[in-house]
Amino acid sequence: MPSVSVSFANVPGTEAALGRAGGHTVMADRPEGKAGGMGLGFNGAQLLALAVGGCFCNDLRYISHRLGRPIAALSVEVTLEIEGDPLVATSAGMRVRCEMEDGSDASELLEEARRGSMVGISLPRGIALTVTGG
Repeated sequence: MPSVSVSFANVPGTEAALGRAGGHTVMADRPEGKAGGMGLGFNGAQLLALAVGGCFCNDLRYISHRLGRPIAALSVEVTLEIEGDPLVATSAGMRVRCEMEDGSDASELLEEARRGSMVGISLPRGIALTVTGG
């Protein structure tokens, strides 16, 4: 079964964490003045929303290449609703603008990506999370 592994480690002189996946990095932090945060990176809710939108963008590109229907322009806006204490993500919505190079309708691509986007279909199903260490 395939798996993906990432790692996070503190950034010296801060309370932020640098995430690594292969040769790529992302900074996670809290807003400036909140729990030692310096506003150096994304908070958890932003990272979750970025995962939803980024996965959808990638899936649209995979589908367009497979079908031989190039995308001319693509934009995705994600809104993540959060509530409670502790905060819990309760819903996510996406506004997608996808223009095809040939001017055709992109509805077929959007629907296929909606049905098959790994992050988008994993969240409603829920995933098990284990935490070990100390």
